[in-house]
Amino acid sequence: MTEQNVYDVLIVGSGVAGMYGALQFDENTRVMILSKYEKTTSNSNLAQGGVAAVLDLEDDSYDLHVKDTFIAGRHENDPEAVDVLVHEGPEDVRNTMALGVRYDRDKNGALDKTLEGGHCRRRIVHYKDCTGAELVRGLLAQVEARKNVVYSENTVLCRLVRVRSGFRADLLKNGEYFSVFCSYCMLCTGGIGRVYRYTTNPKSATGDGIRIAYELGASVKNLSYIQFHPTAFNSEDGEQFLISESVRGEGAYLLNCNGERFMDRYDDRLELAPRDVVSKSIILESRRTGSNKFYLDIRHEDADFLRERFPAISEGCMRYGVDITKDLIPVFPCQHYLMGGIEVDIDAKTNIPRLYACGECANTGVHGKNRLASNSLLEALVFSRRAAEDIKRCMANGYAGVQALPANLDFSGAPLPDGIVSEIRGIMQRAYFVLPDAAGIRFGLKQIDNILKRLKGGRFACTAAYVEALSLATVAYIVLKEADERI
Repeated sequence: MTEQNVYDVLIVGSGVAGMYGALQFDENTRVMILSKYEKTTSNSNLAQGGVAAVLDLEDDSYDLHVKDTFIAGRHENDPEAVDVLVHEGPEDVRNTMALGVRYDRDKNGALDKTLEGGHCRRRIVHYKDCTGAELVRGLLAQVEARKNVVYSENTVLCRLVRVRSGFRADLLKNGEYFSVFCSYCMLCTGGIGRVYRYTTNPKSATGDGIRIAYELGASVKNLSYIQFHPTAFNSEDGEQFLISESVRGEGAYLLNCNGERFMDRYDDRLELAPRDVVSKSIILESRRTGSNKFYLDIRHEDADFLRERFPAISEGCMRYGVDITKDLIPVFPCQHYLMGGIEVDIDAKTNIPRLYACGECANTGVHGKNRLASNSLLEALVFSRRAAEDIKRCMANGYAGVQALPANLDFSGAPLPDGIVSEIRGIMQRAYFVLPDAAGIRFGLKQIDNILKRLKGGRFACTAAYVEALSLATVAYIVLKEADERI
């Protein structure tokens, strides 16, 4: 295809899933990647812990990784998807190394593997405490070198419309609306964290891809399966950044307001229990003690090791006057990850022809009810590659490419009223946080339904703010509706 606004594949999202997927196509395939904000604004870029993969069969096994994944997921995982993840993932990790991604190594040059909650073996490869940023750096360098890939940042997908042999994507960039056409579309838009007041997610995580797929008629599954990370930094100003699972993996203790370890009251695995267990334990302990003051204590470990192993966390804490080598780290649970999403098969295909979903916005079935630490980056790699491979198979079997057609892009209207997004976040924070509140869910659902009707019924201008508000209201409605049905 030669038309400037016509592509073989449109990839919406610029995290690990989007970029790794793009790199699977050859130079004859025209690919466009959309980034709603800057190129590095994604959940992937913020991932600290690492990538879980069985790279050494001497002290680990695929069966053990499968078992850990099922235990963390409350055995609600899809067996076929987990099998694909665990058995194919190691080769994808090795491929990222070939693409220039760095992982920490010991003095002998062997990969340095860490331990995280829910894992029975040290199998997580990492780059200090900023593995996601390193993956994004390495993959982005490769993407930018590909002549067949067009990268458009600060570009909002307003609407995706099915047309013959593909889709029309209506976009907003720098105040201007325009359309591109694609034969295949991969949604890699990340999670829904910004539907909460407190989240580790970046500003881009507003559920846009899930809302767009839902509007097209795609199946959305288990959107109420939301992971609340137990150890986000708890500052006086509400700043939430992740204190990685790896800190506990390297020996940190979790303390209550009295400076006591307490996890033995709730789980035999103590601080290394899966995330949902630790988060619920903190909430129960807060009710027992009447305090929301909790801390991680890793002062007993070597100071030089801590600074070298956790430079980003150390720097982040120091901005608030907390020296992790000398001080307790204040923590509390907050929204972190989405296990559900757009329902896909093991090739990341949705029930909409030519539409795929990868990464956090997709429900592959890998995570079940709770994600095992560091399985997310692996999932992004494995299933974005499988999506690309499926698209290539379809194209090789003779496919009709999409044709560009004129489109009416009148998105004018009234400005979005202030306060809608804050209202949505307040509702979700009260109704569905760690230990859901049944009455709050039902009342919140009515409130969100009214907001959604107002957004859809009003004649609002299709700005970036409106797109995000509509997405947040849509995913909040789906989450609370699911939760209400499961009460």
